Amino acid sequence: MIRFFRHYISVSMLFLMVLEFLVFYFASDFSAERHGPVFQALLAPTAVYKPWLFAAVLALLSSMFDLYGWAWTTGLRSLFFRVGGCFSISGLLLYSGSLVLPEVFASNGELISAMTISCLSIILIRLLFMEWDKVDLFKKRVLVLGTGSRAAKIEELASQGEAQGLNIIGYLPMGSVHNYVPRDRVLTDSGGISELVERRGINEIVVAIRERRGGGLPVSELLECKLRGVSVLDLPAFFERQTGILPLEAINASWMIFSDGFSQGLTRDVIKRLFDMLVSGVFLLASLPLMLLTGILIRMESRGPMFYTQERVGQYGKHFTIYKFRSMFTDAEKDGRPVWAAHNDDRTTRIGRLIRRLRIDELPQTINVFLGHMSFVGPRPERPYFVEELAAQIPFFHARHSVKPGITGWAQVKFPYGASVEDAMSKLQYDLYYVKNHSLFLDLMILLQTAQVVVLGKGVR
Repeated sequence: MIRFFRHYISVSMLFLMVLEFLVFYFASDFSAERHGPVFQALLAPTAVYKPWLFAAVLALLSSMFDLYGWAWTTGLRSLFFRVGGCFSISGLLLYSGSLVLPEVFASNGELISAMTISCLSIILIRLLFMEWDKVDLFKKRVLVLGTGSRAAKIEELASQGEAQGLNIIGYLPMGSVHNYVPRDRVLTDSGGISELVERRGINEIVVAIRERRGGGLPVSELLECKLRGVSVLDLPAFFERQTGILPLEAINASWMIFSDGFSQGLTRDVIKRLFDMLVSGVFLLASLPLMLLTGILIRMESRGPMFYTQERVGQYGKHFTIYKFRSMFTDAEKDGRPVWAAHNDDRTTRIGRLIRRLRIDELPQTINVFLGHMSFVGPRPERPYFVEELAAQIPFFHARHSVKPGITGWAQVKFPYGASVEDAMSKLQYDLYYVKNHSLFLDLMILLQTAQVVVLGKGVR
């Protein structure tokens, strides 16, 4: 993993992205030489076709379908589904581009040839990558200190396939009475940690000990290992790097105060605000016909207003009114008591279910972005009633209010729709990661993954 603008990126996936971009480029360039001259002579004698544009579109769509994440490595079905979706949509976009700008985009046989070569190439590359990933030789060798409940979370992470690039050698008991990891994973090596590190070829140590005072943490041995070039991480840093969350049970106020991140900057705020105003203005104009059609359909199906307004909690705890298309019947909350949204909620109308699935119900929130109440990317704003309820039960819940709420966010693209206190606790771990590491680069990544969520219909209620 490397850290880029405070966000962790897998070196393997970065290498894969660069490699495939080159494959797309040369596949397009090769096809242009074989098929291009004929069509360019007929359609655009002064063609200035750019293979890098073909490669950029495919790379962008690959990112949108999470082909540079780890989800596709779970099996061939996931791989072919994502590759198929990526090439179907990119093919339509490139063909449409060739109709409008034939001198720039590949067309006809040239496009078919480039798409075929690219598709077959990346499937082969990724099949080889999946086999390569099974080899432990080039993985980082990790030693975990502790065998308690915190260490068990790492073992669970590894069993779920989220410890990519790591070979967890085992768990070293540090005086714990109970072992929560499998017995065959507990190390019984004699000698000190330094000797164990050298004997087992350890590259990284993860400290998963709950009690560190009173000699519970072998400071001198860990310092010796670190001075020898062995990386030493605590549990929050490990999960932050591997999963993009900050585990609530492993952090405290002092850790948040002294860790890097959790900072605000005037320059970033100004740039993000300008970006929000520009994009929201263009987006409002572009989506106006769709919004008008949606409003008419809502009014035709059921009585009541076109828009649904609701009070939400924004940055620094300030309240604001959020705008959405009404997707429920007007008496959805008869007694006035807020209710969590549920799966296949029977309070929704037929049009409401459709616009929720397509995320059209959230289009009016662009008005909130333009007015400065929200940003495009940030933690989802909650209702005051739920904020009070959740803040009373979940530590650090108010930390998410240090940044502007967003239409989409890190938790929205990484975690299914939340409809309980337990779900809110899980989502907060993603929100804290965003608050700690937010940047324009991370915002752009979230926007790309949001497109994937919309296309695949993930997390719909």
